[in-house]
Amino acid sequence: MMRKTISNQFFLHYLVVFVLVAVATVSAYFFLIIANHLAEDTFTKNRYPASAMMRDDYRFIDPAPILKNGGSLQIVDKDYRVVVAEGKDALPKRQLTPAEFTEFLVESKSKDRTLSHDILYNPQGEFWLIITFPTSFRIDFEVKMNPKAATGNFPRVAFIFGLTIAIYLLLLTALTIVYSRITGSRITESLRKLRDGTRLLREGDYSARVDLRLTNEFAELQDTFNDMASRIEEEIDLRKKSEGDRRQLILDISHDLKNPMASIEGYAERLLHAATMSEEERRGCLEVIQKNSQRANRLLTELFELSQMDSPEFSLHLEATDLCEVLRQICGELVQELERAGFDYEFAIPEEPVWAWLDIDRFGRVVHNLADNAVRYNPRGTTVSVSLTVTDDQAMIHFSDNGIGIPTRLKGDIFKPFVRADYARTFETGGSGLGLAIAKRITEAHGGDVVLCSSSGKGSTFRMTIPTI
Repeated sequence: MMRKTISNQFFLHYLVVFVLVAVATVSAYFFLIIANHLAEDTFTKNRYPASAMMRDDYRFIDPAPILKNGGSLQIVDKDYRVVVAEGKDALPKRQLTPAEFTEFLVESKSKDRTLSHDILYNPQGEFWLIITFPTSFRIDFEVKMNPKAATGNFPRVAFIFGLTIAIYLLLLTALTIVYSRITGSRITESLRKLRDGTRLLREGDYSARVDLRLTNEFAELQDTFNDMASRIEEEIDLRKKSEGDRRQLILDISHDLKNPMASIEGYAERLLHAATMSEEERRGCLEVIQKNSQRANRLLTELFELSQMDSPEFSLHLEATDLCEVLRQICGELVQELERAGFDYEFAIPEEPVWAWLDIDRFGRVVHNLADNAVRYNPRGTTVSVSLTVTDDQAMIHFSDNGIGIPTRLKGDIFKPFVRADYARTFETGGSGLGLAIAKRITEAHGGDVVLCSSSGKGSTFRMTIPTI
């Protein structure tokens, strides 16, 4: 339907052009006739026609105005003698034969000659007056009808003339149809490909692309379509990934809450239904319930905090702060925790101030989460190092340990929620798997980033960047 409609529209448009061309052709014919008559009045040869210069006695014909305007004047008597020859284009011979004069009369009417001859015979003086001018411009386009001609000629002439016009119109019509179909097919073919690509997108094939192999406006439309398809494909992939992450997050939350809640339920039932229980056993049950309650509460609290950070309304309370001073205070707070875990520590923080826009509490949370991650997953005797350097308006904080390291397979996912280096140790360490994800969100909110730099088996090094002011 599209092809038929557009092709018909092209044909109608070209048909209009055909009519306009026909009208222009007829108009051009009449304009040429008018131009011919207008031009005749301006030509020099028409100002000095033989009829105006003719006298019964050729001796009284004045050649001066003709010669002055570049013309020539000749008079041939009845015996074909050239009795007068004035001008540069005059007849060169003084005596002509009847055949030569006849040939001259015939050739004088030829359209290919560079000379224009006006010839008139004077029956009284029995001579021919010939006025010659160089031809500067010629327009000969005129149709004349002689009513005195034989009547039998008119039907044949009309038939030939009509047949010529009919062939011309048929040829013009055929060319119009062929050209309209060719141009229409090129456009409809491009539209068909775009239509097919759009249908594939509608049916869910977001890898659909079109290749029109054109360089006109359709090429721009092709690029726009392909770009749109690429964006849709990316959005769909992101949506699928987001949906997969959401399902995995629900599974992880369910899994992490299931064990502490099961422990709480089990020990609560034991306290409730045990007939006899010593004080020591009862206290042990309560401690397990308390420990699992704290673990579940910590998980829910961090989930809520992570959800807040993903919200558009999340914002930091930034203030211009000496980063070195804040980092020294945080490291001081870490000392007791590291010593309790049996860790060694090294701090390399410059004395000169390094200013940055910080939310001090949130920034402290990042460092504490990195330290908590190191303590939970590394053995006693591990050394933790914290250093700060400034490069290109960026403060770089390296938080390193020489512990067991993080597997290479987790390097790209370590900052995702519930990703842990050793999942089996989760319930021994009590980690929620959200600490690094929260650290990542806070650092990005400061305009910086945190990445894992080290490789598996060689400890862990996290590099945190914060813009300086």
